[in-house]
Amino acid sequence: MITLQRVAKAAGKHLTRMVLRARKAMGARANRGCPACGRTVVGFFRYGDNAEWGCPECGASPRERLMNWLIDEGRLRMPVDGAVLHMAPNEGSLVRRFSAARDYVPADLDPSRYPVPGVRRVDLMELAEEGRYDLFYASHVLEHVPDDRAVLRNILRALRPGGEAWLIVPLWDRPTEDGSFAMPPRERERRFGQWDHVRQYGPDLADRIRAAGFDLEEIDASSIDPDVAHFYALGDRLFRARKPS
Repeated sequence: MITLQRVAKAAGKHLTRMVLRARKAMGARANRGCPACGRTVVGFFRYGDNAEWGCPECGASPRERLMNWLIDEGRLRMPVDGAVLHMAPNEGSLVRRFSAARDYVPADLDPSRYPVPGVRRVDLMELAEEGRYDLFYASHVLEHVPDDRAVLRNILRALRPGGEAWLIVPLWDRPTEDGSFAMPPRERERRFGQWDHVRQYGPDLADRIRAAGFDLEEIDASSIDPDVAHFYALGDRLFRARKPS
């Protein structure tokens, strides 16, 4: 669905990428870094309201850069000998990392959207596996599902004891506001920022995660050393949910 909001975001992204390419060609100093691709860059391109959203070399978003930095720093541990369910596998650097696991399952409701080999069709509303996975990763997925409380319970059941769900969603600083797919797409875009979202999350997502049975740690980019966060243009908040042993 094409909307004015999507067109404006795409135009801003295209124009700022052009500016960055021109600066690089003119010899601007590369004094920033991207932990997703490991390159130094002259800056980051805009997307929507975020003036430093994307890496001009690999396209990584602030949340993709945050995840790579946390793994590189050892704050998150990859279960290389275990099983990983990776929903919406559109972040190339994380596909490469997660696919090192012994049992890697990239998945989505619509597998045809992804060039990743072997993407499996998974509807989180119907996820019925029990105790299979050591890690579940979903970035900007929960705001698309009809019933997130049911999905969180399904994820908990699908994890082994001690397994973790790494969850990232769009956040605002107000309480979560729920909608439904019965709402017109333009109304969902107006209220939730995107036509295919059915809610806008606030920090109280933490309460929903705990209510499903998880232990929870929140890692916000704002808690990272400001110089490091600025250098890599890190953003977003990770909800690190652990299934009790």
